[in-house]
Amino acid sequence: MKLLSVAIPCYNSESYMRHCIDSLLPGGDEVEILIVDDGSTKDRTAMIADEYESKYPNICRAIHQENGGHGAAVNAGLMNATGIYFKVVDSDDWVDQSSYMEILDTLRGFVYGEKTLDMLVSNFVYEKQGAKRKKVMHYRTALPQNELFDWDDVKVFMLGQYILMHSVIYRTELLRQCGLELPKHTFYVDNIFVYQPLPHVKTMYYLNVNFYRYFIGREDQSVNETVMIGRIDQQILVTKLMLGYYDVTKIRQWKLRHYMVRYLEIMMIVSSILAIKSGSEENLEKKKELWQYLRKENLKLYLRLRWGFLGQGVNLPGKSGRKFPIAIYKMTQKFFGFN
Repeated sequence: MKLLSVAIPCYNSESYMRHCIDSLLPGGDEVEILIVDDGSTKDRTAMIADEYESKYPNICRAIHQENGGHGAAVNAGLMNATGIYFKVVDSDDWVDQSSYMEILDTLRGFVYGEKTLDMLVSNFVYEKQGAKRKKVMHYRTALPQNELFDWDDVKVFMLGQYILMHSVIYRTELLRQCGLELPKHTFYVDNIFVYQPLPHVKTMYYLNVNFYRYFIGREDQSVNETVMIGRIDQQILVTKLMLGYYDVTKIRQWKLRHYMVRYLEIMMIVSSILAIKSGSEENLEKKKELWQYLRKENLKLYLRLRWGFLGQGVNLPGKSGRKFPIAIYKMTQKFFGFN
C-alpha cells in the first residue's frame, strides 16, 4: 500500500526535474513518485523519467503522454495514483526534508487510525530567485494547528492568504469522487485543483511546517507578470470555469461559503488587473465582458463582488479605472508570487 502519490508534471524539465525528484525520494517505499512526461520533445525529460523508474522501481513510475498541458499531466497523475493521498509538486519546485518526514508521519497516523482525513494543509515558501529573505505562506491565523477540524472550526483568512496547490494534500478517492478533471492546454488550472474539491472536504488538518518550496524567477514561468498578461484569455477561462462549478451563494456552511466567495473574488480581481496592466483596449473589453458574464450567470454573486471594495477598485470609470489602488495590486502579487 502506498501512503502518498506525488505527481510531478514535466514538460522539457531536464534542467531542474532531478532536484525535485531527489527531494521526494527519502519518502521511501511508502511514497509513489509519478513522473509525468507531458510530451517533452526539446530535451531529455522522457529519458530522465525512465532513468528514475529503472533505478527506483518501487518508488518512481514514468508516465509518457502527448502534450496536454499542466492540467492533463495532473489528470494523468491522479488516474495512475495508487496512494491513499495525492500531492502535486511542479518539476521546478521541491520539498523540505524534515517537513516531509512530519507530513508522512501525520498521514500515516490517519491511515492507521480511526478517523478519516480529507485534506492536509501545510506552509509553502516562495523561493524567489535573488531574494535574501524567503516569504512564507502560513495559515496560523486561519486554521487550528495539529488537530482534526472541519469548516466550522476555521478562523479568519487574512487578505491575500489563500490555500493554493502548494499547500494541500488531498485524499485521492475524494478527488475522484468529486469528479476533478482539469482542462487541457490551459494554464492556472491549479486554482481549479484546490477550489473544486472544497465542498467535499469534511475533515482537515493543518501542519505548521514549511514543506513546499515554490521556485519563482524563470522568465518563462507561468506566474511571471508579463507571461500572465499574454495568457489573459486562459486566466479568464479558468475564472469562468470556477464560477460555474457551484452556486456558492447557496452553500450552507457559512465559513466555507465565505472562503469560496473570497476565492472567486480574487480570481475576478486578478483577471481585471491583468487587463488593466496590459494597457490594451482589447483586454479592457475582455474585463468588461467577464463582469457581464458573472452578472448574467449569478446576479447575487455579481452584486457581492462588483460592489465590494476590490470590485469597485478595478471598475472605476474612465482613466481613473486604470489607476487601481496599489494595495490591490500588491495583494495580487502576494497571491501569485509575481516576479
